[in-house]
Amino acid sequence: MTEILFQRSPYSFSSAEKKAFLLGALERKIHWHHSRCEPYRHMIDQIFGGMKTFRNYDDIPYLPVQIFKKLSLKSIPDEEVFKTLLSSGTTSEETSRIILDRKTAELQTKSLAHIMTSFLGPQRFPMLIVDSPSVIKDRTQFSARGAGILGMLSFGRDAFYALNNDLSLNEEGLRSWLAKYPQGPFFIFGFTFMIWKYLIQSGLRHRFQNAVLIHGGGWKKLTEESVTNDVFRQTLSQQLGIDRIHNFYGMVEQVGSIFVECSAGYLHSPSFSEVIIRDFETLAIAPHGQRGLVQVLSVLPGSYPGHSLLTEDEGTIIGDDICSCGLKGRSFLIHGRIPKAVARGCSDTFGAVA
Repeated sequence: MTEILFQRSPYSFSSAEKKAFLLGALERKIHWHHSRCEPYRHMIDQIFGGMKTFRNYDDIPYLPVQIFKKLSLKSIPDEEVFKTLLSSGTTSEETSRIILDRKTAELQTKSLAHIMTSFLGPQRFPMLIVDSPSVIKDRTQFSARGAGILGMLSFGRDAFYALNNDLSLNEEGLRSWLAKYPQGPFFIFGFTFMIWKYLIQSGLRHRFQNAVLIHGGGWKKLTEESVTNDVFRQTLSQQLGIDRIHNFYGMVEQVGSIFVECSAGYLHSPSFSEVIIRDFETLAIAPHGQRGLVQVLSVLPGSYPGHSLLTEDEGTIIGDDICSCGLKGRSFLIHGRIPKAVARGCSDTFGAVA
């Protein structure tokens, strides 16, 4: 059934049309994981009252995203494990471990291609990666950065890593690579904090001709430095001449769910994923325009129960099928992480089960 969603543009489905499909697909996912993942079954039975008919997004049971830092959840036998994804984090933080089988990994790759080609087009451009080559050294256990880079490599050619292994800027190598494409066009990819700290703050001055930048992740560190999305975009434009910039929102805990920023500055949910907002205190569905906790839904995860996750992020739904960019579906904003105390409170009921 998921194949239907890949036969059309990921932003050609109206919200109502997509909802009619996703609810049935998500219900089947819940049954699948409920029958194959014992910890998930216990949580659904004890906290959400067991299996039932799910008539609306409100009814879809969810797991707090941080539970993957506590438990290794999978719905497949050990012999079907294909790779393990690791979340990025500081040395003081626990790491999420996400178990993929070959089919889920293939769907992740396919969904990424479906989304990115709608923004980049089918042509493969020279690719500049704002990271070091060492980040993809171990191809069986990837960090979020490594997995993101590997996934994006298929959309570019003649890839060049702008940073040395010690994360210093390889300025000589970069200038030699740029000399091959004086007029562009080319594709730049990196994680937001890496671009800010190691490219912009390196003092590099270069007018990148006909470049499109895709970036995401690392906003927590930039927020602490009072670097907003507007400041980030303005600095890139003024210092490096990059104006085509698309931020994306996603997480290693829900493979395939990448929400990309449109030309109007809003994030959009693709055909196989959805975002809903829950009230901070009651966890009821919040109306459009109200800030709350972000819940992400996806029909893609099959090897582990990552299809419905309550995140630690604060967001606002802008609307359905109303964005001036012309893309259909839900548009929204992410405002950043909520305080840790709130995040812990939201997952207290899961503690005893875990």
